[in-house]
Amino acid sequence: MERYHTGTNLILLEPDTEMKTKLPIIAITMGDPCGIGPEIIVKALQRPEIGTICVPLVIGDRLALERAVLLCESTLELEEIKTVEDARSAGEQRIPLLAFSHLAEADIGYGAPSRAAGDAAYRFICHAAHLCLDGQVSAIVTAPINKKAMHKAGHDYPGHTELLAELCGTDNFVMMLAGDVLRVSLVTIHEALADVPRLITFEQVLKTIRITAEGVARLTGKEVPKLAVLALNPHCGEAGKFGAEEMEIIEPAVKAARQEGLDVEGPLSADTLFHFAQQGAYDGVVAMYHDQGLIPLKMLHFYDGVNITLGLPIIRTSVDHGTAYNLAGSGKASEKSLLAAIRMAVDMVK
Repeated sequence: MERYHTGTNLILLEPDTEMKTKLPIIAITMGDPCGIGPEIIVKALQRPEIGTICVPLVIGDRLALERAVLLCESTLELEEIKTVEDARSAGEQRIPLLAFSHLAEADIGYGAPSRAAGDAAYRFICHAAHLCLDGQVSAIVTAPINKKAMHKAGHDYPGHTELLAELCGTDNFVMMLAGDVLRVSLVTIHEALADVPRLITFEQVLKTIRITAEGVARLTGKEVPKLAVLALNPHCGEAGKFGAEEMEIIEPAVKAARQEGLDVEGPLSADTLFHFAQQGAYDGVVAMYHDQGLIPLKMLHFYDGVNITLGLPIIRTSVDHGTAYNLAGSGKASEKSLLAAIRMAVDMVK
């Protein structure tokens, strides 16, 4: 966006055609059409700054997006396009849409997950991943899905992360949630708490440390970021009294990471570590399981947290919340996390 001053007023000009050809195309998947995904997309794309940093391309369902435009009383209009590059020539005040489903109104009841909507959400992700792998788009930003709806449609994945890893043909992936202050990655992701101890292995902890270090280096610009690795058990297991995972698995993995030249400390007690992490003592934190890491992160970054899948051959960011069925159709859902995810995707592309 060009800027010029007239008196005391700052005038912002929309990017010209030449400038738009240089901006990255960011694919934004709608997620579950029955949730808040369509409306937070509309709200986010109403922000004029988005058009100055990227060319947004929505991959989703036309009816669901049209409904969201009306719900949000937006001045934006849909422009259904045929190819990715058509997004660059979409008119001002328009949302470029690649429609990969044509759902009926009965399929997209607010807060009512349907088999058809679950199948559509799955296809949105698959198409976006293929476009990114082919180099047609620079990154993917995903709105929330409903796993139950996807399971109804026969797509049995714990979440976006595992599906994208399969589509990209890799098992070297790590889920990280990040804000301006905290960055937290997970050794185990969507697992029953009872299964976590057996999934904490030397190999898995070391792999997570490695991928986290590489990802945080990209996010911060630090060649060797400082990482903290959490213990699994209270008080780091109290020398084996509360569990042996720290002595037998986590500590050896941390030592191995140090021998590779990584700046990492641990295992450290989760009940005190985040106090120091939020004061900037660490660039990233490796947590052993989902709630251990994400409760403190969301306490601090509830509205601006971003979900990043590290280790993939593509860039993928996401909101850090779910479909919020209780808010779907109310127009009250916040677009802040989606805006943060778009901005972070653009930063990672750069």
